[in-house]
Amino acid sequence: MKQYRGIVIGVLASIITALIGYFWATGLMDSVFHYRSPLRHTPPAPSAPLGAPLSHKVVIVLIDALRYDTSMNLNVMPFLNNLRNQSASAKMHSQPPSYSEPGYTTILTGAWPDINDGPAVNLDYAEIPTFTQDDIFSAVHRLGMHTAISGYNWFEKLVPQTAVDASYYTVGEDATADQAVVQAAMPMLAGDYQLVLIHIDQVDYAGHHQGGPLDPRWFAAAKRADGLLQQIVTAMDLKQDTVIVASDHGQIDRGGHGGPEPVTLLEPFVMAGAGVIPGALYPDIEMVDVAPTIAALLGTNLPASSEGQVRKAMLKLTPASKTTIQAAEISQKALLYKAYISAIKSQPTLQPKTTDAFSYIQAMDSARTGRLARERVWRNLAAIVLAVLPAYFLVISGRKELLWLAAGALVYVLVFNLRYAVVDGRTYSLSSVISQTWLITYTAITTLIAMVIGWLFSMWRLHAFRTGSRKAAEFTLGFTFITIYLLALPILVSFAINGLVVTWTLPEFYSSYLALLSLIQWIFISVFGLLLSGASALIARYVPQSIEEVHPKYRRKYVH
Repeated sequence: MKQYRGIVIGVLASIITALIGYFWATGLMDSVFHYRSPLRHTPPAPSAPLGAPLSHKVVIVLIDALRYDTSMNLNVMPFLNNLRNQSASAKMHSQPPSYSEPGYTTILTGAWPDINDGPAVNLDYAEIPTFTQDDIFSAVHRLGMHTAISGYNWFEKLVPQTAVDASYYTVGEDATADQAVVQAAMPMLAGDYQLVLIHIDQVDYAGHHQGGPLDPRWFAAAKRADGLLQQIVTAMDLKQDTVIVASDHGQIDRGGHGGPEPVTLLEPFVMAGAGVIPGALYPDIEMVDVAPTIAALLGTNLPASSEGQVRKAMLKLTPASKTTIQAAEISQKALLYKAYISAIKSQPTLQPKTTDAFSYIQAMDSARTGRLARERVWRNLAAIVLAVLPAYFLVISGRKELLWLAAGALVYVLVFNLRYAVVDGRTYSLSSVISQTWLITYTAITTLIAMVIGWLFSMWRLHAFRTGSRKAAEFTLGFTFITIYLLALPILVSFAINGLVVTWTLPEFYSSYLALLSLIQWIFISVFGLLLSGASALIARYVPQSIEEVHPKYRRKYVH
């Protein structure tokens, strides 16, 4: 029985590794899906209104997934570009995750996904939480003004419906659904509504279902969206009303979003009409600036959790109004700062200046960075130890066959990533994930292909099938665990940076995605490793262990 001890230990270790991979991967995914802001239960209170409005009505036209480069294409979106010539426009930057629900929440609250308490990913309708942080719809409603929304039904769950006076929600995402959305919005544009949101979704639909941003169908969808925008603006009086055209995220070239790729985090921003100073392209803005800028246009309070700024250079403001807004920004940011550092229980190393609103945001970042740095100390040490020790024991063992097992493991890594990144052109981020089921299935198939190739390489170089069933099985288990070790390296990096799962702050998304992908591979490698161990033992049973078994005459020659 002692001679099989290594195999028994290997089988048990494979099962344990598979279980660790399963529970860690599912725990990581669940923690992202259920992430909530540290301010969830302690949102800062709204402050006083800014004063007299600059506009009678603000209409937000949110063209879902519209990339900045597409918006600048004169042949595809001629009306938007004509409007841009008589507007204040800029490149708008967002932060990951580049999903719609986090983007909607950021636009309407003025807070980044880390604190705005919206979903961190796109949740199903039934699971979407309603804003807990102050938002521009609630701010408008508190002043006795009226609001309306026409768009996808996710807004029905996100925006507090007590702050929405008229609405039309659809489950459709294509061109037909958008026609109905705009038709439903026409009475809102003509009625007594001071804030109207119109959501056009077909560009995002084309990105997901019709080939992505390089496909002609994407450009056709954008052109139709441009036509709908023209209908909306034509129904407005820009002498007294203001239109804002923006997007919630971009898409990668193959279609998809959710990750931190630069193209998914760059959106158009075009603002025209009452209260706006038209001009050439303004300096870049951030997505969190949209809500406070709308607050200035309508004279409401700044949304209480807003991390953005009023884009004063774009607005027709008197010196007195600018002074009022500056004071309001300092007051609002100071309250947000106090609520945030209390919620995360961390003090900043960089103290805010009472005369600079942005310094409070910098101090919040300092407090967050400080807590992360303290938490990372022990995680870094643990990750280094866990990464170095296995490599050390492999080296000092002095077993030459381990080199070929390690080479096979490297072949596995090469083949897996060759298919993933080169053949299929996928990015190492959530932007390439179609669904949870797809990610699991794709990883399983790719793992199997890469593992068989890497395994065969190692077994061939070691002539393992001629060493007997037990030895062949041991070689296979060795190959399996060296492969698991290589995949543990990105997992340990993510652990050091982000922790086991997502808790009080959102993770660094590249490292966390690589960890998730590696954990899923862990599961299948452990299972396939057991199957290949059995297969190698069976193959070795029927493969001659030496040339004498193949040619008996050689055996007689060597005997005599």
